[in-house]
Amino acid sequence: MKRILSGFAIMIASIAVAGYLSSCSSLKDSSTPLPGKTSAAPQEIKGVVKPGETMFDIFKRYGLSIQELFSIREASAGFHRIKKISAGQPYRIRLDSDNNVLSLTYRIDDETFLRVTRADPDFRAEKIEIPFERKAGIVGGVIETSLYDSLGNAGESALLAYAVADIFSWDIDFTTDLQPGDSYRIVVEEHWLDGRFQRYGDVLAAEFNNDGTTYRAFRFEANGNAGYFDDNGNSLRKAFLKAPLNFRRISSGFSRSRLHPILKIRRPHLGVDYVAPAGTPVSALGDGTVRFAGWKGANGRLVVLSHSRGFKTYYGHLSRIARGIRPGSRVRQGDVIGYVGATGRATGPHLHFQVAQNGRVLNPLSIKLPRGIGIPKTEMADFRKLRAGMAETLASIVPSPGKQAPGETQKAVASNR
Repeated sequence: MKRILSGFAIMIASIAVAGYLSSCSSLKDSSTPLPGKTSAAPQEIKGVVKPGETMFDIFKRYGLSIQELFSIREASAGFHRIKKISAGQPYRIRLDSDNNVLSLTYRIDDETFLRVTRADPDFRAEKIEIPFERKAGIVGGVIETSLYDSLGNAGESALLAYAVADIFSWDIDFTTDLQPGDSYRIVVEEHWLDGRFQRYGDVLAAEFNNDGTTYRAFRFEANGNAGYFDDNGNSLRKAFLKAPLNFRRISSGFSRSRLHPILKIRRPHLGVDYVAPAGTPVSALGDGTVRFAGWKGANGRLVVLSHSRGFKTYYGHLSRIARGIRPGSRVRQGDVIGYVGATGRATGPHLHFQVAQNGRVLNPLSIKLPRGIGIPKTEMADFRKLRAGMAETLASIVPSPGKQAPGETQKAVASNR
């Protein structure tokens, strides 16, 4: 939780939110529309926002005062714009016997909800964080085809798979490096409410055995910034990602002499061609500045980034360049800079990717780069303590084939959050 409430406030908020969520979590808008103001008006309207629906539509359908909606909109403007409600989000409107609005509650996202209450003659709004109970769950598995298939490729399981892949993305390419029999162990924060699993939070620790090599990651907050570190306190983050996109295969590797598929002559191929469906997002390999973004002959649509230490990266044959990517603009590692295409001289959708340092072309698949900043010596004692507890928990996990449902197991562990 981003802010800590006082004990009394937590108790009040917990009661309010628990009641709200338990009443909204499985709703399908079962209230009967109101014909107008009557003394027999229901005391509560509960529902889920339908696709394309607005709060105006909801008020109109139930015969509620549009003037009160305007007052509610004005009161909540500084917290959340009532005009921006999303399909699938639950809401609750409490009424008095004359069909006047006493309160409106709307779930903004997974972390917060908006509550607007009558404070005659107007309304008062507040944005409240949902008081989840946080537990640490353990997950273990064995790879048969992919991490996503092993953990589950939908909902919270898919998000956990993406999180783990992101943590180890500087060392493992989860598209091409995985082998059947690889295994993983994960300690992950779980968010619970009223005894029910709601969603995953941060991965607290993870271990991945890839083709006989074991990688470990421990989440630790150093100098006020949370990151992932190995057993020795070295940052897992590197200057460059291992690949700029999720791809199906490499069609052409780095070569000083390759038979060109179109020209049918031998010439250098000073990059790597990643085959991927048209429209696949392409990410900046590292932090940098855009030096070129536009059409460049046989390269088609091309983006060129400059990085520290004299590095440059080139992304060719893009179907389109992402919005805001123009010469001089700054990008962060992982930012989407364009989308896979077949522009220029290309036989099909793929990304032509090149790396150079100080004018010298390098093989993208064999670059050795230093890691980011590790844990300061002044915080190593705290890190070792956390690592010892997490390592013990990881060792207790028995990886097994098959999917584990989110929230299936929990184990109390310590963290430095």
